[in-house]
Amino acid sequence: MPNQISAIIVDDEQSARNVLSILLKRFCSDIEVVATCANIPEAVFEIRKHKPDVVFLDIEMPEYAGYEIVNFFDEINFDIVFVTAYDKYALKAFELSAVDYLLKPIDPERLIHAVEKLRNRAELKKSHQNYLALKENIESNKLDKIILSQNSGQTLVALTDIIAVEAQEAYSSVHTRTGRFLISKNLKYFEDLFSEDKHFFRSHKSWIINILHIKTFNKGRLEIDLENKITAKLSKYKKDEFISRLHL
Repeated sequence: MPNQISAIIVDDEQSARNVLSILLKRFCSDIEVVATCANIPEAVFEIRKHKPDVVFLDIEMPEYAGYEIVNFFDEINFDIVFVTAYDKYALKAFELSAVDYLLKPIDPERLIHAVEKLRNRAELKKSHQNYLALKENIESNKLDKIILSQNSGQTLVALTDIIAVEAQEAYSSVHTRTGRFLISKNLKYFEDLFSEDKHFFRSHKSWIINILHIKTFNKGRLEIDLENKITAKLSKYKKDEFISRLHL
């Protein structure tokens, strides 16, 4: 691929398209804007014509929301950076889906960071399921699916299928009904990610558990037996809160 990164900007507001074009020209000179579009049908035409590396895509637009672009392609072979003024809830949906976003009004430093990820290409061309997960999480008004990324690829997992998350130094082991995933995120990342889901509980400095999967609890040993023969630890400082959560 040449050094230039080809881009399309999609936003129903002319002023927003102009501002982003100017910011990219000023702070990210290796981004070449090949087209700007005011809506999704126009964007689909330009994407098929130019085959860009990245699409900067506004979420809130008339007729079609930005995330509905997945309905127009069998395969997403370009990266997407969503541009949004959405609230905290929707931003959590982006994080769960491992999808990049810029918050309006666009901060130049955040834009530079997003483009740096594109240059490194480590995040480029995410799978179609990332965007489907985002679409489902936003449209259902419930954060119920997460993308787990590891060296072997990406897997879409329902939050209800996560049994526990165990700290592994700078990594985390995500135990699910179907297997274990070693993720290059620390436990605090998952604690923040699950903060609004009442079923997840930080039981110990090394454990987050899903109370839906509890089988037994040993008060003496301060151990929690979960499905799939997983045993999590319970801190003595968390015991009262844990019992309260379970209404024991």
